[in-house]
Amino acid sequence: MRIAVIGGGNGAYAAAADLTERGHEVRLWRRNAEALAASKTLTLKDAEGERRITLAAVSADVASALRGAELVFMPDPAFTQLDNARRIAPHLADGQVVFFAPGSFGSYIVAQAVRESGNRADVAYAETGTLPWLTRKHGPTTAAITARATRLPTGVYSARRAQHAFGVLQRAFASIEPVEDALSAALMNAGPVIHPPLILMNAGPLEYHERWDIHKEGTQPAIRRVTDALDAERIAVRIALGYKAPHFPLADHYRTDGDEWMYGRRVHQKLTDSQDWREHVSLTEHRYMREDVEHGLAFLASVCTWAGVACPVARGLLALGAAVLGRDLRASGRTLENLGLASLTPAQLKERLA
Repeated sequence: MRIAVIGGGNGAYAAAADLTERGHEVRLWRRNAEALAASKTLTLKDAEGERRITLAAVSADVASALRGAELVFMPDPAFTQLDNARRIAPHLADGQVVFFAPGSFGSYIVAQAVRESGNRADVAYAETGTLPWLTRKHGPTTAAITARATRLPTGVYSARRAQHAFGVLQRAFASIEPVEDALSAALMNAGPVIHPPLILMNAGPLEYHERWDIHKEGTQPAIRRVTDALDAERIAVRIALGYKAPHFPLADHYRTDGDEWMYGRRVHQKLTDSQDWREHVSLTEHRYMREDVEHGLAFLASVCTWAGVACPVARGLLALGAAVLGRDLRASGRTLENLGLASLTPAQLKERLA
């Protein structure tokens, strides 16, 4: 299958290398033309060792990357989605599937932006709860994959395009599991649950140490209890809105038995053993803050409030994030109010998503 990968981060390079190795024709686009030129041949590093992977094409011309692609994969942060929507909007064509991993409701937002641009192509927009890989770049052209997702709960906007979209997605990602719609998928997003407690409750060590592993030293019992309480709010709003189990509770990520989470069992140990997450985290600039707090957590808190579900942990963490960033994230973040959807009833919103 011909796949366009849009972006230059960890997920984009893992996608380009891994999907190419699995036999797909991958075209990579990113804004940095100089870095792109060096990326035609990547090094893929995982448990099986290292090997060189040559992509079908790299291009600084987004139209060229998109032309003829059945799947458009966009794994870069939520705060890049609207800019990239404007870039891809003129070039999307009937039958294409645009996939966000994760999405933070980006499937709906980008679809609206493309439509507002004047493009009326019949395109499906899908999103899932996490990247299909636990991955970090080792240098400019090496994608190191610690684990591959074994379950990817995924929703499609609009839901009427789901059958076609899943047919395309499952050819690239066998671990795709369909959920009801784009909002159901957005409420599977793991980032706004795992990362806000880890960065905000580890703010002191993160600012003191040059590198700090929030998933190892930073994952202490008190923080886990906060994460579990935040995840309970996410699951409560899913249930209130009528979405069905499985809800992929984050506690399963840390278990070595029981239900398998998105990356399978025992993956947390692999993550910390890799030391790839022992990194510098700027509390004002890192993806965990700009994406998972300002977009994902703001979205979760707004959906809870809209649905009448108490969310004191989400609201409290959002207030802490706002204090760190120095701005009101309820006013500037990704919320139903800011998307113009808060006046709809749950039934009206589900009808729109369908």
